[in-house]
Amino acid sequence: MPNAQLRENKYHGSALFPFNIYPCTIPSDFLSVPLHWQNSMEVIFIKRGNGLVQVGLDMLCANAGDIFILPPGRLHALRQAGNAKIEYENIIFSLDFLFGGADDICTQKYLLPLQAGRLDLPCSATNKDDNYAALAAALHDAESLCAYRPNGYELGVKAALLRFLSLLFSAQTLSPTGSDSADTAKLKDVLSLISTKLASPLSVDQAAESCGWSSSHFMRWFKKMTGVSFTAFVNEQRLAQAAEALRSTDDKIVDIAGRVGFENLSNFNRQFKARYGVAPHTYRTETA
Repeated sequence: MPNAQLRENKYHGSALFPFNIYPCTIPSDFLSVPLHWQNSMEVIFIKRGNGLVQVGLDMLCANAGDIFILPPGRLHALRQAGNAKIEYENIIFSLDFLFGGADDICTQKYLLPLQAGRLDLPCSATNKDDNYAALAAALHDAESLCAYRPNGYELGVKAALLRFLSLLFSAQTLSPTGSDSADTAKLKDVLSLISTKLASPLSVDQAAESCGWSSSHFMRWFKKMTGVSFTAFVNEQRLAQAAEALRSTDDKIVDIAGRVGFENLSNFNRQFKARYGVAPHTYRTETA
């Protein structure tokens, strides 16, 4: 796996308890979650509404109650389905939080291979699956423990996560997974390039050259892999980073625009309003 900027590098939880639950709503909190991956384990638990979740190269419909399982390194994204609202929980934890000692069979047989990408898990669970009720119960237990934090809650959370993984492993035949497909590995490289070039011009020709392809072939391939054009994807990344900076900093709008690759402030204002429905200064005020 490349050492990519587009890999999420946020720190979740604490060093001693690397586990956290983030309630999120699209489009209230943000309009979409762009394609990315991380080194931690992530579970997306849909609470209300519906939307679209991309897992790897597949675009899946997400409905209330659905669970999406994202091991380390798995590409994923979230977006609206039409104008629908989707509320979900991001449950994120480090697999090494669950590790035992060097001679622990659970670590050696399941957790380390999963961390290294040598074992895989099903990408989703719905109420049509036999083990769904037990999977949802494990997540609810972890949620409740973190909400009320009784004595020993950390042990309970760890037990709930191990139970969750046990249910997933028991529902399938254990077999080594291959490394990323050539397309997936190439896409991760392109996503890394995009992330490192957000503050500077990045043309289709440059991206195509990094793959060793013609521009026309690259554009067709990128649209097939992500569902959107290269230019639209890059603009979405830039505007999403600008929106995050507007929410979380007091930096001048012109400085934020420059950091995400917009040399012309009027163009930035125009594109931001087209994407978010309001001008940048209004967005900052409304999300403060």
